[in-house]
Amino acid sequence: MLIKVFGAAVQGIDATLITIEVNSSRGCMFYLVGLPDSAVKESHQRIISALQVNGYRMPTSNIVINMAPADIRKEGAAYDLPLAIGMLGASEVIKPDKLSHYLLMGELSLDGSLQPIKGALPIAIKARELGFEGIIIPRQNTREAAVVNNLKVYGAKNLKEVIEFFNDKQELELVHVDTRKEFYTRQNDFDLDFSDVKGQENVKRALEVAAAGGHNILLIGAPGSGKSMLAKRLPSILPPLTLGESLETTKIHSVAGKLEQKSGLISKRPFRAPHHTISTVAMTGGGSFPQPGEISLAHNGVLFLDELPEFNRNVLEVLRQPLEDREISISRIKCNVKYPASLILAASMNPCPCGYYNHPTKACVCSPGQVQKYLNRISGPLLDRIDLQIEVIPVPFEKMSDARPCESSTLIRERVVRARQTQSERYAEIPGVYCNAQMNSKLLARYARPDDKGLALLKTAMNRFNLSARAYDRILKVSRTIADLEGCELIQPSHLAEAIGYRNLDREDWAG
Repeated sequence: MLIKVFGAAVQGIDATLITIEVNSSRGCMFYLVGLPDSAVKESHQRIISALQVNGYRMPTSNIVINMAPADIRKEGAAYDLPLAIGMLGASEVIKPDKLSHYLLMGELSLDGSLQPIKGALPIAIKARELGFEGIIIPRQNTREAAVVNNLKVYGAKNLKEVIEFFNDKQELELVHVDTRKEFYTRQNDFDLDFSDVKGQENVKRALEVAAAGGHNILLIGAPGSGKSMLAKRLPSILPPLTLGESLETTKIHSVAGKLEQKSGLISKRPFRAPHHTISTVAMTGGGSFPQPGEISLAHNGVLFLDELPEFNRNVLEVLRQPLEDREISISRIKCNVKYPASLILAASMNPCPCGYYNHPTKACVCSPGQVQKYLNRISGPLLDRIDLQIEVIPVPFEKMSDARPCESSTLIRERVVRARQTQSERYAEIPGVYCNAQMNSKLLARYARPDDKGLALLKTAMNRFNLSARAYDRILKVSRTIADLEGCELIQPSHLAEAIGYRNLDREDWAG
């Protein structure tokens, strides 16, 4: 008897339908074909144990299983459930009537219980696209998949429940999630708030500008000056995720297996802060079967690199292309995968090896050559992609002991959202551009052209402070954002002056 059962393979952040064809005939052999990896081949032993523990006998007939299409590599133990159900269906232990209506995925334990899988959300999206009535997955993954509308999502604890469901002896748990209600109620729940930060008004302003225009930002300052504290609060002032952004972000975390069990849509922008010992593959993604890296897990959020010069040079250099293209392409012999990587890069660093260069009270013990060598660990091309470079000065005692409340993240966020709405309207007809940081030279000439006074100011500043030529475009982008925050249609000289002040490392005399 020939039976077809349906599963899915996840490639990148999308799923592909896998048809599992099971043919049972006379004999006592078992064949599994269709480019399975070792984990899929080992499913035979797991299925035998799961059936025995739950009171079923392994079919003794000749079984041939084909996983089509054969040119896609099938990997992982998530095919255990469809393989087991297909074998039982071909051996007439299960009624075949409903098998074509459902997509099945799940890893079996030896006792028949189902273990959670990766990529439940893209699998559910593919099932709805292809017109399946529903999907059957481990109960731990149901809330993740149930955010997909117009699809029945069933959660099962073990293999026996699934067998009895297809034999009409038991109903599985049907999971419903009010996606919008759950999404919007959790959007503004932040543990960290700018009201906790005493002083540092100039840095808060710079972070507000970065959030409003989607600009990358670098904080330079002595140990204990508050760099990490400030950067960790950046997500609290970013615009709320849209449902589309949330779905895309959740798909990436689902594929990587980073979603909490029984969690639905990600409602807050991601904040990823990898340690400086991270490898290139962990940062960008990859491996034999490419998985998302930190730069993709931070998609639609913030990637925070603390102690930037301590990162391996190769790790920092691979960031250049994703920061420019807002996606990363991972090529392997057997596959080519693209992951989105649209993020704000926030980084922090000490100004020198000892950490006290330019400190108002403590003396630096580094020579000028050591300071310059330390700063040179950040390459020019990477620095070129960082729009704001801010020096963080330690907070004096008077500011720290001030009991008056500081401005909250909610108030700052309202201004940021208004500026982003202005940008959305401005770039509505331009595909792929959503904020000022994404403007190219043509858009700069159209929307960020200063008047004659502004050009004169910019020329004077570049000559006086020895600003590099690469700073020109960045200053215009940042000044456009400052104008948007103030509701100005044209860029004023005051906006340019503030933007110029955010280019500390471009001054050739900074480390001298």
